[in-house]
Amino acid sequence: MNLLEVERLNRTFGGQAALHDISFNVGKGQRLGIIGRSGAGKSTLLRCLSGLDRPQSGRILLEGEDMATVPEARLVLLRRRIGLVFQHFNLLTSRTVAANVALPLEIAGMPKGPRNKRVAELLDLVGLADHAAKYPAMLSGGQKQRVGIARALAAHPALLLCDEATSALDPETTEAILALLADINHVLGLTIVFITHEMDVVRRLGQQVLVLEKGRIVARGAPADILDANRLAAILPPDLSQTPHDGSHAIVRLTVAAQSVFAPLLHTLEQQCQARFTLLHTLPAADGDGRMDVVVRTNSLSVATMNALQAHACAAEVLGYVPPYS
Repeated sequence: MNLLEVERLNRTFGGQAALHDISFNVGKGQRLGIIGRSGAGKSTLLRCLSGLDRPQSGRILLEGEDMATVPEARLVLLRRRIGLVFQHFNLLTSRTVAANVALPLEIAGMPKGPRNKRVAELLDLVGLADHAAKYPAMLSGGQKQRVGIARALAAHPALLLCDEATSALDPETTEAILALLADINHVLGLTIVFITHEMDVVRRLGQQVLVLEKGRIVARGAPADILDANRLAAILPPDLSQTPHDGSHAIVRLTVAAQSVFAPLLHTLEQQCQARFTLLHTLPAADGDGRMDVVVRTNSLSVATMNALQAHACAAEVLGYVPPYS
């Protein structure tokens, strides 16, 4: 069942389309990453999903209710079903850690007893049970983001939106925050939609990914497939063809067992196929095996060559053909 359904969303500013015909669904308990360059429309989409901005047209169904058209009073209540985690934490420096986490509960009118109990539960969840009385200035960046996550979870949201939640953190702290978010997703069954420009964040946290470009969705799918395709596009020549031509070289993707060593394998293949191989790049596959994209420099990719490739790899796939180059 889908928790969030976005249908043909459009948003313009000054006659310029920031979002154009955006449609996607997110199931309960899923983790969706949204990536794109600066100006691609990520922040505008996040504002629409959070109810902070309304689109000109389209629907945003959260648990079946359209956030794009409900009256303002109802929208305020729907926003409580959404938690927001910000890039720069947005903590109140004059309030303690516990008081920062309690803020949305105070606004919602929760009595002090249940409020304090909820804050204690959340600080324990994010590993800050011993920091309740501290102030933000006394915390590291990672600890501040943990406070931000606890605050976002205070009102039992159905959807957690993360806006570049790790971009202000160092790699080690980023790893810890991503592990925390994955754990929260698993333990609470919470749906997470996160915006990032960091490919590694998508690979580690996302189950599905959308790629935005100039306000449009240009790709969607599993992170391994999307990121692999993007990486390959950055490496391959622009004149990649799907059909061979005179003197062309083939680009072949080989999926090999995890224990294989790429360099000796390529040497063996060159000897058996009587062709030169150039390794473009390697990366791990989702199943723990490895992938390598190679240029097979031969006048024709014969059946015998493909048979030799397939005999030494779990899979061999021709991605296209390029003109010969040295």
